[in-house]
Amino acid sequence: MDTMKKRGNKRQVAGTVVSNKMDKTVIVQVERMIKYPLYHKYIKRCSRFSSHDEGNECQIGDKVLITESRPISRTKKWRVSKILEKVV
Repeated sequence: MDTMKKRGNKRQVAGTVVSNKMDKTVIVQVERMIKYPLYHKYIKRCSRFSSHDEGNECQIGDKVLITESRPISRTKKWRVSKILEKVV
């Protein structure tokens, strides 16, 4: 199997857990800075992603790293790959 093709790199983003009320699912909010075209000022934009958390380990306020994956359900297309910072 020397001719196996390497799959493309998966997109990874870091964000904050804002909801963990569902079973094996967390909502992660990702903030990014964009430059406003007219005034050249940086503003925040937020996106929310439903992510798969297999062990229900994430709590609200945790910083996590999520990775793009195949569709797990209708809304989940991301997986929690690592918890970067736990909330106390």
